[in-house]
Amino acid sequence: MTAWVALLRGVNVGGITIRSADLAELFTGLGFAAVRTVLASGNVVFEAEAAASARAKLKARIEQALRDRFGYDAWIVLVTADELAAAADAFPFDETDAARQPWVVFCVDSATRDELTTAAEGMDADADPVAAGPGVVYWSPVKGTTVDTPFGKLLGKTTYKPRTTNRNLRTLRKILG
Repeated sequence: MTAWVALLRGVNVGGITIRSADLAELFTGLGFAAVRTVLASGNVVFEAEAAASARAKLKARIEQALRDRFGYDAWIVLVTADELAAAADAFPFDETDAARQPWVVFCVDSATRDELTTAAEGMDADADPVAAGPGVVYWSPVKGTTVDTPFGKLLGKTTYKPRTTNRNLRTLRKILG
């Protein structure tokens, strides 16, 4: 069995409301074991017999089930628990800096990660500290500026909706908890 984490994009914001109990029920109904949701922001930890090489099929199956059950255009980023732990542990900025938000942007592929980090090279590194990681982009903007910085605006573009999802580092620690 492989321990997986499904990171749903846009759940319980923007009019898409899914109760944690309903989400857990859906994953259990798909035949997954040890299903648990974490917080009310679309984080599902589960076990499946699918190996990491079967990620694309597993991702498509979950997304279709979400669309069918909850009637919205669902996108997820699917990572193993080990990949999530590696991404969290490699956060390159000072996660204890109370003036900043420690974000991890999960990308569906390395091309998306590279596209985002390349775009960030031309931005102010003090306002938008960005670094590439294993399948992720790390970002540490000043609190209260997340949607206003150039990198924040870039992440908000429609093109990234199906290809990324963000989590605060503290949320990742709870998922791993």
